[in-house]
Amino acid sequence: MIQKVLLAEPRGFCAGVEMAIKALTWMVQTFEAPVYCFHEIVHNRDVVRSFEDAGVVFVDSMENVPVGAAVMLSAHGSAPDVVADAGDRAAVLVDAVCPLVTKVHHEVRRMADKGFDIIYVGHEGHDEAVGTIAEAPQAITLIDPENGLGDYQPDNPGRVALVSQTTLGLFEFEGVLDAAAERFPELWTARKSDLCYATTNRQRAIQELAGRSDVVLVVGSENSSNTQALVRVAKAGGAKAYRIDGPGAIDQTWLEGAEVVGLTAGASAPDQLVFQVVEALEPVNGVEVVQVTQEGEYFPLPPDLRRLLAALQAAVEGGLTAQRPGLEGRLENDRSWKADEALALLSTEADQALNPLRPRL
Repeated sequence: MIQKVLLAEPRGFCAGVEMAIKALTWMVQTFEAPVYCFHEIVHNRDVVRSFEDAGVVFVDSMENVPVGAAVMLSAHGSAPDVVADAGDRAAVLVDAVCPLVTKVHHEVRRMADKGFDIIYVGHEGHDEAVGTIAEAPQAITLIDPENGLGDYQPDNPGRVALVSQTTLGLFEFEGVLDAAAERFPELWTARKSDLCYATTNRQRAIQELAGRSDVVLVVGSENSSNTQALVRVAKAGGAKAYRIDGPGAIDQTWLEGAEVVGLTAGASAPDQLVFQVVEALEPVNGVEVVQVTQEGEYFPLPPDLRRLLAALQAAVEGGLTAQRPGLEGRLENDRSWKADEALALLSTEADQALNPLRPRL
C-alpha cells in the first residue's frame, strides 16, 4: 500500500511549452479550422489530441498544407527550408520555436560561418535535432550521447565547437563535453549551457526523489526527449523508474512492496495528468512536495502573433464589437494565464458549431 507520494517541484510545463500552447490556442480561436501545425506543437499525446479535437491538423511536410492556410511551426524549431516553404504557402505564419532552441540555431550558424567543425550532442531523428542540424549540415556531426565521440575527427582540431539538444540529460551531455574538451583543448562552447533551464531543474528534482522513493513515476509521452531523460536520471540515481502516459499506464507490479512513490512530469506534460496519477495511487499519508527551486521564467508569445493580435484588438476597439474598449485583455496579461487554462478552453472548442455565441478569448 502506498503511504506517501513525493511530488517534484518544479515539474511539467516549461516556459517554452507554455508559450507554444497558448500561441496555438490563440490561432485556433482566431482562425477558422483547420489551422495547420508543422510537427506536434509539443511532444505530448494528450496536448496534441486536444488541439486535434479543436481543428488543428499536424503535418510532417509542408506539402500537406494548402496555400493560404494559417500555419504554426512547432516549439522544437524548424529547418530553414521548412520556414521558407511555410512562408510561401501560409496566409498567416507563426513560428512558436522555443527561444532556447533559437539560441542554439544562432550558435550553429555563427560558428559554421567562422569555419568551425561543430559537434551536436543529440538524438538522431528528434525534431529539435533535425531543425538544428539543417542550419549548417556541412559543418555539423551528430553525436549521440549514448555512443560518445567514438572516432570523430574534425578537419581542424583547433577549431571545434560543441552545442547540444536542449532536452538532454545533464550527465549525458557532460560526458560528451568532458571527452571533447580533453581531446580538443581549444574546444568552443557557449558561455551559458545549451541545456534548457527546465530540463536541468527537473533533473535536479528527480535526483532528490530517487534517493527517497521506492519507485519513481515520470508522466510524459514516449517521444518526449526530456521525459525519457528524467527516467534515465532517476535510474542513474539508483531508483526503479518508469515512464507513464497517465494513470491508466501504471503497472501494479511496479508498486508491489512500495511505500513511497516519487512523481514528476516532463516539460510537455499537463499537470492534470499528474493529479490523476496521485488520485490513482491513493497515498495513505497524502503528498509531500519536494521543491529544489522556483521557476519564474516567462517567454512572450511569438512576435508575429503579438503583432497580429494587437492589430485585431485595435480594430475591435475601433468600434466593431468591443465590450471593454481601452481596457487590458488576455493579450496584455499573457503572463497571468497558463497553458493549462488554454487547454481547458480547447475542451469546449468542439461545441462551437452547436453554440456559435460561446465566448472566445
